Amino acid sequence: MNLICPRCKGELTFEAPDQLRCQKEALVFRQVDGIWRFLLPERESHYSRFIEEYEKVRHFEGRFSADASYYRALPFQDLSRRFTADWKIRAASFNALQKVLPKNSMILDLGAGNGWLSNYLSLGGHEVYAADLLVNPEDGLGAWRNYEAKFTPVQAEFSFLPFPNASADVVIFNASLHYAESYEQTLAESLRVLQPNGLLVIMDSPVYRDAGSGQAMLAERKAEFLARYGFASDAIASEGFLTYGRMESLGRDLGIRWRHLVPFYGLRWALRPLAARLRGRREPAQFGLWLGSR
Repeated sequence: MNLICPRCKGELTFEAPDQLRCQKEALVFRQVDGIWRFLLPERESHYSRFIEEYEKVRHFEGRFSADASYYRALPFQDLSRRFTADWKIRAASFNALQKVLPKNSMILDLGAGNGWLSNYLSLGGHEVYAADLLVNPEDGLGAWRNYEAKFTPVQAEFSFLPFPNASADVVIFNASLHYAESYEQTLAESLRVLQPNGLLVIMDSPVYRDAGSGQAMLAERKAEFLARYGFASDAIASEGFLTYGRMESLGRDLGIRWRHLVPFYGLRWALRPLAARLRGRREPAQFGLWLGSR
């Protein structure tokens, strides 16, 4: 795939093996430490505090390892044993994802993080571009070095993707759509790069039936972050969660037909909504996959 200018969507010319230029916008995009940097200059400042705070939290939580085997084992094993329950959910979602993917596809992994999904998709015979804001070697795109599979890491934001029109067979929001500041703008951009008969996947974003439960979750997280880290983790105005009603309206407005798959995460997980009602607590988040087509 030939990468394009995320601002004007124009073609780029190679000035060197690791350097591309947009003549129209007078912009240069470089490959640094194996990662193509396509975050626009004006957007770097927009995201700087978000990236700084996000990386602090992830580092404090210990979501990294000096051992490549930690990364290669994800999502089926958490060798750190810190987030076994989280990775159990990701593994179940990944197993469900594999059943719906067309073979030998061109796939965009949006919100790729440390690249675990890109790694497995590449091992499965797909051509994969892993996009994220984070480029650090612990929990960001820089972790690509830990894998034997080949995929292309690209620093970019969801609303300004450096991929041509109709270039992807599958676009996957990898536990990441809820970080978007505008679902409409973000999904419209994903539809631009998706082939007309392609598959749009929203995986492992928190979804609620009642928006009030989602708002309560955000308030709880803000209070927890202030107490633990000294900041509220609200550097960008992300929407933070999905609701069934919001997904229905997005589908109607953007011409997307949704199918919602919820893998079985275990009996204890399945009983969480009932337990919450009995205890008078807010509705717990559900996850799963939203499969979109046009």
